[in-house]
Amino acid sequence: RPLHYGKLMDSRACVRMAAAAWGSGFLHGLLHTANTFSIPLCQGNVLDQFFCEIPQILKLSCSDAYLREVGLIVVTASLSLGCFIFIVLSYVQIFTAVLRIPSEQGRHKAFSMCLPHLAVVSLFISTVMFAYLKPPSISSPALDLMVAVLYSLVPPAANPLIYSMRNKELKEALKKLVRLVLFQQQ
Repeated sequence: RPLHYGKLMDSRACVRMAAAAWGSGFLHGLLHTANTFSIPLCQGNVLDQFFCEIPQILKLSCSDAYLREVGLIVVTASLSLGCFIFIVLSYVQIFTAVLRIPSEQGRHKAFSMCLPHLAVVSLFISTVMFAYLKPPSISSPALDLMVAVLYSLVPPAANPLIYSMRNKELKEALKKLVRLVLFQQQ
């Protein structure tokens, strides 16, 4: 019911969703931080990353933090699965509503607005899953670093570009810039 969006997404619903996202993120971060600071490090404190990734920290640990890490993995998997299910259900509802649009031009416009965001979400989810679920046998510092950059820098950097490209003035300015650069090269 896209025409009922204003009624369904009132300020109270937005506050609840934001509070759920912030609360679960804060809880998740707090659990990982507490676990990280309670692990004794016996192989130094230098990581092969410029991100403080949990698998990299566990490689430096000299204790068997298996049970604590399994508990954190269960919490992380539950939060991630809940978010993933929410995203999938949201997109199913969006695509069903878009497919009900009678005009071909309306459907095209609606899909062109959804698909770039879906591509960024898919990139984020697939690289995170690869980073945390890949077998240790294919792990290397360079691959770990590349995957960490992909899921932590590319989606946040792509979102402003995707959403600002809907702005006609920005599109025109970008076209002028591209033409200017192309003509200067010739």
